Amino acid sequence: MSASKTFLSPESWEGSIFSGGWRKANQSQQILEPASGKPLSRVGVAGAADIRRAAAAARAAQPVWAAMNFEQKATILRKVAQLLEENREEVVDWITRETGAITPKGQFEVAITIRCLYEAAAMPSQPQGLVLPSLDGRLSYARRAPLGVVGVITPFNFPLYLSMRAVAPALALGNSVVLKPDLRTPVVGGFIIGKLFEQADLPLNALHVLPGAGEAGEALCIDPNVAMIQFTGSTATGRRVGALAGQHLKKISMELGGKNSLVVLDDADLDVAASNAAWGAYLHQGQICMAAGRILVQQAIAAEFAEKLGARARSYPVGDPATQQVALGPIITEQQRDRAHAIVQDSIKAGAKLIEGGTFKGLFYRPTVLSGVRPGMRAFEEEIFGPVIAITEFETDDEAVELANRTEYGLSAGVISRSVDRAMALGNRLRTGLLHINDQTVNDDVVNPFGGCGQSGNGTNIGGPANWDEFTQWQWVTIKSSATSYPF
Repeated sequence: MSASKTFLSPESWEGSIFSGGWRKANQSQQILEPASGKPLSRVGVAGAADIRRAAAAARAAQPVWAAMNFEQKATILRKVAQLLEENREEVVDWITRETGAITPKGQFEVAITIRCLYEAAAMPSQPQGLVLPSLDGRLSYARRAPLGVVGVITPFNFPLYLSMRAVAPALALGNSVVLKPDLRTPVVGGFIIGKLFEQADLPLNALHVLPGAGEAGEALCIDPNVAMIQFTGSTATGRRVGALAGQHLKKISMELGGKNSLVVLDDADLDVAASNAAWGAYLHQGQICMAAGRILVQQAIAAEFAEKLGARARSYPVGDPATQQVALGPIITEQQRDRAHAIVQDSIKAGAKLIEGGTFKGLFYRPTVLSGVRPGMRAFEEEIFGPVIAITEFETDDEAVELANRTEYGLSAGVISRSVDRAMALGNRLRTGLLHINDQTVNDDVVNPFGGCGQSGNGTNIGGPANWDEFTQWQWVTIKSSATSYPF
C-alpha cells in the first residue's frame, strides 16, 4: 500500500474484530495475497463466545437504532456511500490484492456497492405499511416492523457487494446486524464495511463484523438473540446453515450455488455469442455463483463456436492483477484450483475434448475450453468455480430445454438468438430464478429481486423490492377511540 492511502490502514484492525468498536481478538490470522503469496494483513478471528457477546449487544442496540427517524438513518447510509466514493481507488486496490480480482472487476464491485447503499438510503422514507378495511370505529393497518438482529454470512468472491447488499437494507429497515465475512476475504468482505459505518457515525453496536470459521457461523445460526440468517455461499454449506437456523425457528434467506446454462441458438451472431460465453464463464476466474457453467450450443454451429472460444481463451493473459494488465487473476486457494482441475481432467477422461487450457502455474489457471461435454461428466454436472467453458451440443430447442433443466440448481440462465420470440419461448420453460434474453448469466442491477430455486436457494430473494420481504415482518395494528365491552 502506498503511503498516501490511509483510510484503510491495516493498523486499525490489526488482530482485531469490530464489535463495540475495534477490539483485540483472542485469535488472529494472517491474510495473504492469493496472486503473490505476500502477507497483506493480520485480522482477528472470532469464536463462538465473540458471536454470543456481539449478538447480545446488537439486540440491546437495535431498539435505539430502530427508533431513530427516517432521515437520520438515510443520512448515515448516504454518508457511507459518499465515503466509499471518496476512497474508491483504495478499496479497489484491496479488492484486487485480497481477492485476486482484476482491476475492472474491483471497480465494478465498488460501483455496484455504492448503488446498493443509495438504494438502501431511500428505503427509510418509503411507505412502510397499508391501511386495511375495518369495521366501523376502528382503524386497522399493517406495518413493516424490523426483525431485530440479522446475522449475515458471506463468501469470498464478491465480498464487498455480497456483504453490503444484506447489511445496508437490513440496517435501513431498523435491524441491527452481525456480519461474519469469509475468512479468506475478511477485510474487503467485512472490515471495510465496519470502517465505513464507523466513520459515518452509525450508533455503537448496531453493526458487528466478526470473521470466523465454522464455529462462529454455527454460533450465529443458533444464537437466541439473532432473528434471521442471510447466507450467501455454497449449497453444501447452505444446507448446514439452513438445518441449524431452521431448528431454532429463525427466518432464513439463502442464495447458493448454480450450474447455469447459456443457450446459443443456431441463428445467433457467433462472435457476439462467444463474447457472452467468455465473459459469463471467465469473469473473476469463473468464481461467481452466476457463472455460465454450461454453454449449450446448437449442433450446426457448435464446431465453429468452439474454435472461436478456443481462440479467445488463448488470447487472454493470466497473472497478478496488482502488478500486470491481465484478463484473469488467481484462483482463491490451492484447494479450489485442484478441485477445478480435477473436474477438467475427469471430464477429459470421460470423453470431453480439450480445446484450450487445462493447465496451471501456482494459483493461475489458464482459461479452458472443453467441447463434447455430455450429461454424466463432472463438467456438465458440477459447479466448477474456475475458468472453464463446458460446451454441450443439442439438436432442437426442446433438447436445449431438457439439458438446461437437467440439474438440481436453478439460479441463472441466458439465451442468445436473433429471434426474441424464439428465445423467450425457450427461456420461459427454464427452471431458473434469473432469466436473461440475449445476455449472459452474470447480471445484477441492485434494484432487482435476486434469488434461485432448487439447490440454488430456498425460494427467497434479496435486492430491490424483495428487501422489504426479507428484512421485515408484518405487524397488524388496530386502534379504537375507546375500549369496548365484550359479552364475557
